[in-house]
Amino acid sequence: MTIDVADRRPAPRVDNQDPTLFGQTPSQTVGPFFHYGLPWKGGADLVGQSDRGARPELFPEAHYVLNLSAPTGTPAGEVIELTGRVVDGAGAPVPDAMLELWQADAAGRYGGEPDSDPHFVGFGRAATGEDGRYRFRTILPGSIGPGHAPHIALSVFGRGLIKRLATRVYFAGMAAEDAILSLVPAERRATLIATAREEGVWSFDIVLQGERETVFFDL
Repeated sequence: MTIDVADRRPAPRVDNQDPTLFGQTPSQTVGPFFHYGLPWKGGADLVGQSDRGARPELFPEAHYVLNLSAPTGTPAGEVIELTGRVVDGAGAPVPDAMLELWQADAAGRYGGEPDSDPHFVGFGRAATGEDGRYRFRTILPGSIGPGHAPHIALSVFGRGLIKRLATRVYFAGMAAEDAILSLVPAERRATLIATAREEGVWSFDIVLQGERETVFFDL
């Protein structure tokens, strides 16, 4: 009897280098977060040396050892506090969310751009408290160019969120003629406007669901 050797050849091996296996990986739930590694000491203070940002009560004192950033100088511009609450659709506080901030300096330049403020990074990270409140200390940003009102980009990370939620913070009285804001239905734009609560303090609540849901942008 004749046996065709081709019939006895092993099937082609498929390993992790096979192009048929390539593709976009699925999203996974974001969080919960390790409070000693993500919201770091001083991460929410972009202009000073406070501990603002992390929640040291959530881990042993011995773990609260990350050093503050070494100051290189005082950033130019008006120092402000941006604060608010992260709440769910029922208005209940979200106590274990994390916010990331990214913004231009007082002259409207991002870190690393020519002539940007060497003393201002423009990036920060803050955990929410038990009441859902976050607090950033930063600089009032300048306009990045014609058609762009001063704004701050915020990303929200939290338990149960498959992807981070990206939004923008504009400032009441300074949000006219913005190319991005004009794309938002007029009746929803108020969810992107921070209001002056007192001198140097701007209030911006983030609503994750429901009738007053904050406008979030696809990335």
